[in-house]
Amino acid sequence: MMRVFTYPVQVYPHHTDYAGVVWHGAYVNWMEEVRVAFLDSQGIAYQRVTEEGCDLMVVELNLRYHRAAKMGDALLWHATIHPVQGLRGIWDYELRSLDHTLLYVSAQVTIVPVNRITGKLLRRWPPELARILCDRDDGPG
Repeated sequence: MMRVFTYPVQVYPHHTDYAGVVWHGAYVNWMEEVRVAFLDSQGIAYQRVTEEGCDLMVVELNLRYHRAAKMGDALLWHATIHPVQGLRGIWDYELRSLDHTLLYVSAQVTIVPVNRITGKLLRRWPPELARILCDRDDGPG
């Protein structure tokens, strides 16, 4: 089952370059905020996940800019979280105007669970994340 999550953002001066246009890296930071906020909304604190030795590593990122966001804009991220396939979690993103008429960014991010200490790929998703991302309790594998 795919899950959809929305997350509002406000463009502040620190998100922009000297011309008041959102700096390209701000979009990547916002997508990370969306992932953490989604987990929070599901009762999973990302800090707890990392304290238990798991990190979610981005292994692929595709981003397309459709229009520039500017200082003062109020926008809405829409994230579609696909059930994980093996160990790969795929998240599709769109950044839109609040009225949904303007598309600013579309993106896809692929994450995998890794051991926070060794950096090695985990053999399965931790149970708490599997419950949310895999639509089953024990994860794939």
